Amino acid sequence: MSIRLSDGREIPIEMHKIRIVQKVRLAPVRDRLRAIEEAGYNTFLLRTRDIFMDMLTDSGTNAMSDNQLGAMMVSDDAYAGSESFYRLQDAVNDIFGLAYLLPAHQGRAAEHLLAKTFVKPGKVVPMNYHFTTTKAHFELAGGTVLELYTPEALNTQSTCPFKGNMDLGRLEAAIREHGVENVAFVRMEATTNLIGGQPFSLANLREVKKLIGPMGIPLVIDASLISENAYFIHEREEGYQNTSIRDIIREMMAQVDICYLSGRKSCAVRGGFIATNNRKHYEAIRPWLPVYEGFFTYGGMSSKEVEAMAVGVREMTELEVAGSSADMIRYFAERLIANNVPVVTPPGGLACHLDAMRFVPHIPQLQYPAGALAAAVYLTSGIRGMERGTVSMDRDKEGNDVPSDMELLRLAVPRRVFTMSHIEYAVDRVKWLLGHAGLIGGLKFCEEPPVLRFFAGKMEALGSWGDKLAEAFEKDFGPNC
Repeated sequence: MSIRLSDGREIPIEMHKIRIVQKVRLAPVRDRLRAIEEAGYNTFLLRTRDIFMDMLTDSGTNAMSDNQLGAMMVSDDAYAGSESFYRLQDAVNDIFGLAYLLPAHQGRAAEHLLAKTFVKPGKVVPMNYHFTTTKAHFELAGGTVLELYTPEALNTQSTCPFKGNMDLGRLEAAIREHGVENVAFVRMEATTNLIGGQPFSLANLREVKKLIGPMGIPLVIDASLISENAYFIHEREEGYQNTSIRDIIREMMAQVDICYLSGRKSCAVRGGFIATNNRKHYEAIRPWLPVYEGFFTYGGMSSKEVEAMAVGVREMTELEVAGSSADMIRYFAERLIANNVPVVTPPGGLACHLDAMRFVPHIPQLQYPAGALAAAVYLTSGIRGMERGTVSMDRDKEGNDVPSDMELLRLAVPRRVFTMSHIEYAVDRVKWLLGHAGLIGGLKFCEEPPVLRFFAGKMEALGSWGDKLAEAFEKDFGPNC
C-alpha cells in the first residue's frame, strides 16, 4: 500500500518486517563484464553469485510469508489422497469459487495440458496477448494464436488504465472468419506480461463472455497475476474502489470456464493448477494429468508446495499483499520518469518496463535493442533484468527473425523482496546509463536453440561495446563499483 507523507509525497510502504535475509554481492564492473560475456549477453545464463539485484522475474522469487513457511511443516506426504491437496482444493473453492482442481508443477505444465486437450491442428486461440510458453505449446499442438489487443496496447506512452483489454470488434471478426467450430477457446491473461504487465477490466471480461458464451466457446483465464489484476480493477475501474480483492476475484471467476495459473506469482510459491466448475472440461483434462505431471492429488508439486499454495491463495486477496509489488512498481516508474527515462505507462503489474526503442533508438530492431539494454543495465549496475522483445520471439518457418511488437526491458519487482534503497539505486544507475546510451551497441546470435531461444541462446556484442561501456563506468564510479 502507499501512504502520503507530511510534505505531500506519496510512497509505497512495506506492510511487513524482514526477519530472514539472504546475502548478496555487488561484483566490480570488470567482473560483471566478464560474467555477461561468458553468459553470451543473455541475462538468463548469469550465475546468481554475479548478481546484485535479481529483477529477471517475479516467478518463484516472491518472498513467502511466515504462515506459508509454517504450513510447509505440516504437509501430508502421501502419494495419493494427500490432505494437503484437499486443503488447497478448499482454498481454491473458497477464493475462486471453482470446484474441480487439477494441480500441476507450474503454469506452463497447465498450458501443456490445455493444449493437449483442446488445441488441435487448424484451431485458433484468440487472446489479449500471447505469452512465450503459451504460444509455443499451442503452436506445437497445431493451433494458431490470434492476438486481438486494443489499439492502446502497444502505446508505451499511454494513460489508458486497461491496456490488457481484448478488442471485441476484432474478436467478433476473427470468430466470423475462422468459424465457431475452429475456435479452441478464448484466453485472457491477467496481467498481460509481454506488453508491460497491463491489466484488463472486469467490464471487458464480461463483454468477452457475453459475446462467446452463447456460441459455446470456452473462456480461459491465465490467472498467474490475478491478484494484481484485481488490485488494478480496485484502483482504476469505476465502481470497485470499495470492493475487496477477494470479491473482485470471485466476480472475475464467475465469467470464466477454465482458470489456470502459475503459483509462482500471485500465490508466491512454486507450482500451478487448472480449476473449473465445468465437469466436462475437468474430465477431458484429468486423464492426462498422471501421464505428464503426477497423481491427481499432487500433480508434480511437493506436498510442502501444495500446503504453501493453499495459504498463498488466501493471502493474495489481502489488499496490502495484492498491491505490494504494484505500488513499488508505480514508485519505481515515477522516479525513472522524473529522470527522463522512457518507461511503459501506465505502470502495470510484475515489473517496471523500460522502452528500449526510445532508450537506444540507434540500435536496429534486428540487432536486439532490448537484449542489448538488458546486458548494459547489468553491466553498469549488477541488476539482472529480462529482455522482452525480438529475442523472445522465435524465427519463422523460413528462418527469419520475427520483429516483436515492442522492445522492452523488464525489471521485475518481486513481492516483499526489495527495499526503497534498492529502488533508488536502480533509478540512479539506469539514469547514468541513459546519459551514456550512445555507447550501447547491438547483438548477434552465435548459439541459437530452435524454440524459446531467449532461455538458452548466446549472443555477442557488435563492435565490442561492452568494454567501452565498462571503461566509461569506471571513469565515473571507480573500478570497484
